[in-house]
Amino acid sequence: MFLKIMIIILLLFIFLNLRIFLNLNRKQKLFKSKKKTTFNKKNLNNWMNLTKKERYYLTKQDSLNYMDKRKLLLDQIRNEYKKISRKNSEGKIKKE
Repeated sequence: MFLKIMIIILLLFIFLNLRIFLNLNRKQKLFKSKKKTTFNKKNLNNWMNLTKKERYYLTKQDSLNYMDKRKLLLDQIRNEYKKISRKNSEGKIKKE
């Protein structure tokens, strides 16, 4: 009796691990391609041949990249503005 229960538990354990492994494998295949491709009028057919998930993932990545670039640019503008305002304020203090 104990041996039968152990065998059933062992088979369930193996089955669950195999299922988890296969699910991970599918997800890795879906997001495996990390090469950066830009799409324009010339390669519109390539864009249309992608699956819905791939198109969504690429647009999401583009959006994140745009947000990162925008944040960096805003930081640069703020730093330059601080430098300019400091110089102006120092110049006014010296004149007085």
